[in-house]
Parts: sequence; structure tokens; C-alpha cells
Amino acid sequence: MKILQLVGSPTNDFYAKLSLLYAKDAIDALSVNDRYTFIIAYISDKGWRFPSSLKQEDLDRAEVLTLAQGIDKIQQMKPDLALPQMFCLAGMTTYRSLLELLNIPYIGNKAYLMALTANKAHTKTIVANAGVKVPKGELLYKNARPILTPPVVVKPIDADNSIGVSLVREEAEYDPALQIAFSHSDRVLVEEFISGREVRCGILQLQDELLCLPLEEYALDDRYPIRTVENKIKTTTAGELSFAAKDPSKSWIISPDLDDLTPKVWEAACKCHRALDCRHYSLFDFRISKEGEPYFLEAGLYCSFSPKSVIVTMAANYGMKLTILFDKMVASITESKRSLPESVEGRKS
Repeated sequence: MKILQLVGSPTNDFYAKLSLLYAKDAIDALSVNDRYTFIIAYISDKGWRFPSSLKQEDLDRAEVLTLAQGIDKIQQMKPDLALPQMFCLAGMTTYRSLLELLNIPYIGNKAYLMALTANKAHTKTIVANAGVKVPKGELLYKNARPILTPPVVVKPIDADNSIGVSLVREEAEYDPALQIAFSHSDRVLVEEFISGREVRCGILQLQDELLCLPLEEYALDDRYPIRTVENKIKTTTAGELSFAAKDPSKSWIISPDLDDLTPKVWEAACKCHRALDCRHYSLFDFRISKEGEPYFLEAGLYCSFSPKSVIVTMAANYGMKLTILFDKMVASITESKRSLPESVEGRKS
């Protein structure tokens, strides 16, 4: 089976490096299964390249093609399906739409849903209408003044990986926080700060069922009360990106049998998955109030299938190896079976 991996970014160097980081890891881990042959299409502002690997020397020697030439090359290769590995907005929307136009099935959520959930305000409205608790918030355009009283979280409406996010504890901190957020977007979301724990919930859609995976919790304290981009991705001295959130002191898996929070988050996450009409998998962030109630923060509807991907880590703790997980995602496409799922609670095996 030939699987096309879309890697890189035509718009943003940070997201191009992030894409490379995850795609390299995924290819190395998944290549142990000789059922799959991976084709790499690397996309940048210079054009399309089809390197033999993601090593820098192979990228450098690959011929640069135009969009039309790149599409023609893909059609000649005739991939069976695709795995999008692009994290910029264009990669999550335009290039997934291109796969749909080329009639190439792909793993992951559809382009229209990625476009919708890129807007945090729209996503919050949809899940709130499904009965999921969300923090109070307001949407600001430039030069507008917020109404909410601190503490609040200020974030660009359409940035990922906590880029441009700040915690405002008092009025005097509003202006610098807004300036940072507006440097990344023309609209900013201001939300009440929910003091408490922060967890992520991953869901797998297996034919007609939703499988809720063990939760991942993140270390928070007075010094780091919210997660920032530095908590997720770090830059090496050579300017390359590496994983920062996989230190056991910064994040850990919660045993479903030892924490009564898990069923509440699973229930809220299933509502989010259905309300957004996700497919294959989904991932949601929640803050947990001091009263133990989960509040939806945002959706992260992608998985690179790198061993360090959050959903992969959760599945491993459930007892499902990466190779088995990937086989199930491939099967969900090749079997062409899509129906409204019922929730199935995950249990550690």
C-alpha cells in the first residue's frame, strides 16, 4: 500500500520545522510494517519536492516542481491513501481539500472541519450548544477593549501550539497580552481563567464506536499556570525543533481506574466529537475547575502517528501499539464504513 505523506509548509517556517519533526518520527516508526510504502511530498514556498527521505541532504537534492507538476507527479505515483503531516492553516485546509479533489482518501478529519476548528470561537459555540461547559469569553478586534475582569487568558483566535497565549492576572497586563496576541491574528479571544487541572482526551472512531482513551494531564503550578509554546516545543541550539512535553515531570497519563474525573471528561469529549462530526480520531483540551467540572478549551483534530503524538501515547497506555493503531486507521478508510457512533469507555488493558 502506497501512502503519501504531505510534509512542510508553504507559509510558515516554524510549522514547516514542526511538520518535519513529526513526519520523520512517524516514518521511522511506521516503516517497520512492510505493508506500507511511504511517498514524501515536501511543500515549501519554493514549490513541491519528492525526496527519498526527510534527511536534509535528500531534501536539498530533490528537484523543485511547480504546483501543476507536483499534482501530475502524485497522479503518476497513484497513492492508495494519504497522511497529512502539515500543521499550518493552509496545510490543514487547502492541501487536504486538494487530496479530496484528487480523490485520494486520507487519514484524519476533513478539510472543512479543520477550517472550522481553526477558529476557536466558532468551535466553542458548537460544543457549548451540545451541552459542554466552556469558559466565559469575548471576541475582540483591534482597538477594542475587553470587558472581562482578570484573571483571563488572552489568545489569538486561530493560532496553534499556544502561540501568542498569555495569562492576564490584573488590568495592567492586558495591553501587552493583547499586543502579543494581535501580532499573530487579527482577532483575539479573551476567556475567563479556570483555575485547576488541565487534561487532554483522545478519542478513536472505530467503525460504529467511539473509544475513549486514558487522559493525559499536564503539570501546572503558580509559575506556569497555563501551557505556553515553550511547554510543548523547544528549539535546539542548531535552530531545530524537538519535543518538550514528553518529560514525565511535565505530562503523564491518568489511570482511568484511579481518577473519578475521567468519566466526566469522556462524556464531554464524546459530545464534542459528535457535535463537530469528527472522523477517525479527535483530541480535546479541558480545564478542570476546583469543583471537578471539565471546561472545554479547544480541539486539536490531528495526529501525526509519531510515537510522541498525544493520541499515540494515550493508545499505548490503553494497550494498543502504534502499528496496530495505524492499521485500524487505514482499515477505517479501506473498509469505507461510516456511521453515527455510540461511545465506548476505554479501559487500561
